[in-house]
Amino acid sequence: MDFIELAEKRQSDRKYESRPVSREIITRCLEAARIAPSACNSQPWKFVVVDDPDLLKDVAEATAGMGMNHFAHQVPVIVAVVLEKMNLTAKIGSVIKDKEYSLVDVGIATEHFCLEAASLGLGTCIIGWFDEKRMKKLLGVKGKRIPLLIALGYPAGDHRAKSRKALDKMSCWNRYE
Repeated sequence: MDFIELAEKRQSDRKYESRPVSREIITRCLEAARIAPSACNSQPWKFVVVDDPDLLKDVAEATAGMGMNHFAHQVPVIVAVVLEKMNLTAKIGSVIKDKEYSLVDVGIATEHFCLEAASLGLGTCIIGWFDEKRMKKLLGVKGKRIPLLIALGYPAGDHRAKSRKALDKMSCWNRYE
């Protein structure tokens, strides 16, 4: 499939089959994230894969809350994306330009992970709403942030048609309009 077909296939899945995902497949998704570009090649991320059933139960509980993300209880894998320190060059650039390059970089690496998962027939959902304090404690993360989680598994729901703005509403040429 070409890239546009892959991008069309990738969606936020919130219903998963109970079957496990092999570590071989998860490793391919991690490899896609590993080769993602980043500001000054800083690579400010670490992906913590949770597939142990007991830990997964606690991680799902920390993911679902206040009426959100109940599907986390049926996901066979949850990946926490830990924000690591940028290298010195990226940090200096981030300060000078007042732009949080590390968060952009984490987003790019996360989407690389999700696109590879989609290419392999898996579903993903990038999650920003979760109990970060509890998640950090469960995963042994100290002094760092966890901006995102990725739910990963075989989708059980239907593929949905994307509802997007028209091209002329989300882009323009040579001047902001």
